[in-house]
Amino acid sequence: MMKRYVIERDLPGVGNMSESELGGAAKVSNDALAKIPGVQWEHSYVTGDKTFCIYLAESEDHIRQHADKSGFPATRITEVTAVIDPTTERCILS
Repeated sequence: MMKRYVIERDLPGVGNMSESELGGAAKVSNDALAKIPGVQWEHSYVTGDKTFCIYLAESEDHIRQHADKSGFPATRITEVTAVIDPTTERCILS
């Protein structure tokens, strides 16, 4: 079963990368993912010196394998246990 993870990556200066540079980073990530079954990248949030990546994976080990193959550090890996949004409030009204 695939679990959802948030991966925090310390990447100094990543927020200043051009669209082309980010595209190159995405290619490196995708190439590494193609070699690892059981892991899927959903999207990433880019900030000044970090990215916060959302992945589906069978285990945390799959995330670490991707970090090793891609060269992008997995500074912190956190399993997502629930997702809420503004509509979650409706659950208490039932």
